[in-house]
Amino acid sequence: MPVKYGKPLVAHDTPIPGVLLIDLPVHGDNRGWFKENWQREKMLAIGLPDFAPVQNNISFNDAAGTTRGIHAEPWDKFISIAFGRVFGAWVDLRPGDSFGTVFTAELDPSTAIYIPRGVGNAYQTLEPNTAYTYLVNAHWSADAQSEYTFLNLADEDVAIPWPIPLGEAELSDKDRQHPRLRDLTPGRGA
Repeated sequence: MPVKYGKPLVAHDTPIPGVLLIDLPVHGDNRGWFKENWQREKMLAIGLPDFAPVQNNISFNDAAGTTRGIHAEPWDKFISIAFGRVFGAWVDLRPGDSFGTVFTAELDPSTAIYIPRGVGNAYQTLEPNTAYTYLVNAHWSADAQSEYTFLNLADEDVAIPWPIPLGEAELSDKDRQHPRLRDLTPGRGA
């Protein structure tokens, strides 16, 4: 699927409070394409919080159907795609009325999403050789994993409509073992 060129920079609200879906301008010609993936002043102007990213991460995925998550981490994230396409799924795991609310969207290089801490993040690659990149506002460490909240990708209550059935997808054994929503304490895990 070709990259969508010429979209204006716009942030869209989602059903999960604080989660913003962003259209990114991508400029292309016969050589390829270019995008300004993150530009603080412009992002603040369209309504993103000033979350002060300190680390940039890239997850490369060989196969279509690679599925990762659902992880709510102790930092905010700005997620975009460098190459390929993903089906993204987000679940609010914070205490409050929106606990358990789900939002899904397809992301390609012309879209991004802002995810505040406490919202579970997952994705499934729709093309081989997909590069998923994200800015975070705290440094990763092995110790930080004790602060994650995990949710099972196959949870029946959130019922994420994965384009590639999980039985046919590439998942880690760890992700297969995460608890169900009914077993979570909002914001604190199982």
